[in-house]
Amino acid sequence: MAVETAGTVRRWADAHGIGCTDIDVWKDHEERRTGTAELHHAGDPDLVVTLGGDGTFLRGARIAAKNNAAVLGVDLGKVGFLTEVACKDVEAALEAVHHGGATYEERMTLTMRASRPLEIPPGIESLLRYGHGPALPPPPVRHEVAEGDGWGMALDVTALNDVVVEKLARDHQVALGVYLSGRLLASYSADAVIVATPTGSTAYSFAAGGPILSPNTEAIVFTPVAPHMTFNRTVVAAPDEPIALRVLPHSGQAAVSIDGQLRGVLDPGDWIGVYGSPRRLRLVRLRPADFYGRLRDRFRLTDAPATALDGESDLFWRPSSPVPPDLQHLRLPPGDDR
Repeated sequence: MAVETAGTVRRWADAHGIGCTDIDVWKDHEERRTGTAELHHAGDPDLVVTLGGDGTFLRGARIAAKNNAAVLGVDLGKVGFLTEVACKDVEAALEAVHHGGATYEERMTLTMRASRPLEIPPGIESLLRYGHGPALPPPPVRHEVAEGDGWGMALDVTALNDVVVEKLARDHQVALGVYLSGRLLASYSADAVIVATPTGSTAYSFAAGGPILSPNTEAIVFTPVAPHMTFNRTVVAAPDEPIALRVLPHSGQAAVSIDGQLRGVLDPGDWIGVYGSPRRLRLVRLRPADFYGRLRDRFRLTDAPATALDGESDLFWRPSSPVPPDLQHLRLPPGDDR
């Protein structure tokens, strides 16, 4: 289905005189490119079309966010929080984008600094990525940003979902000092810790017991995974409050994953800082955003069985009369013409 839909996209582009280049497509013997290198290879596109599920969407997002390109997600996956259209609707979606009939929803992203450039030691990549194809290279240092004064090296990272620091060895948890806005919150011994965006709150952070945040929220979500301590709750920080993770002296090595992709390994004494990026990702939307409808559908939420005798809940709550002045600033579902 993906190959067939890709052919549809190429034919549409040819018919409209628009260039079309494959991105982040590789063979087993080939190396993958960083997001910036992939972007330049593709000729700095205005639109990235992803064919797959949310994982494929994230691969396109890391490239698109580098130059403010928009991303249109064509759904071939199982969850589909980020994808927008079905395969059968891809031509109509491209027409809408081309003729100005689409809207764009902006999402917060994360970026990083580190005490040193990230590296993946020989042998670890093949162990951790067995059966998953070639890994992305470690993120390069952004040399346009001045180094020194203890602030670490700015990395060329754009994360839409999350940055995760996790243990490498099954019998060793990772031990981390966690700092919010420069002040120590706690020292954690855990399987992993997750720093997520509101978009990523429905991914790994949610699976680890974190809250679901509206994608319209500006926040950073910190969630520990299986911590050996009493305090095991998520902390929701403001978007301008950086979160630093320092590997403690007696910890084992820790893997750093960005949007689910292994990008480096930290040794005891190393640290990373994760913070809100000035870059936003632009998602193509063909209809008004309905995050809570997607939440209900994707997680197959239903009313409690105990309420079945009382009748089903209405899909929307919105009186048919005009919206009162004191409510007009709120996000409300459309009226009877929906």
